[in-house]
Amino acid sequence: MDTELLLIEKDGFKFSRETKNHYKMNFSMENKKFDLTKIIDFKLIKLIYDLNNDIYEKVDMNILNENEAIVTLLMKHFFEDLGLPQKFSYVHMKKIVEERRIWFKSSSIKNIRPEGMPEEAELMKIQELITICDIITPHNIQFSLNIIFDPNTYIPVFAEKMVGLILNKIFKRVKLFMENI
Repeated sequence: MDTELLLIEKDGFKFSRETKNHYKMNFSMENKKFDLTKIIDFKLIKLIYDLNNDIYEKVDMNILNENEAIVTLLMKHFFEDLGLPQKFSYVHMKKIVEERRIWFKSSSIKNIRPEGMPEEAELMKIQELITICDIITPHNIQFSLNIIFDPNTYIPVFAEKMVGLILNKIFKRVKLFMENI
């Protein structure tokens, strides 16, 4: 039986493995001068990717309507020297707005390969990715992410900590940007 394993905890960022192929991430952002709730939408998701162009080789977001988008991400080939394939994500994302919470629910589109992906790149099969943005105040947002990969996905143990470090880098950049708007 799996138990939660803390992989990274620093600078207000926590990344852990809940069970096999199920990861959690938590952090918060605060800006006393700016109402952060005004930017919790698909443009924020795009900004996250744009601030991290050393991690993503290609980013494409097709906003279908105010509550749905199709996102294609091609990661840099981090593990090429280890013989692991380059990875990409191709997800359908839905936004759900509640009174004090904004959700983003995503899952992989498995039956279509997006155009422009290198032939050797493999789909990161995400069964479900849920991002919850709890609005503590308009100036303070608590973010919680649950990432559940397809049960047949193999994630090497050494890669878990590296993924956590990459996510921490992304988090720090976005946090710095958001807190200094």
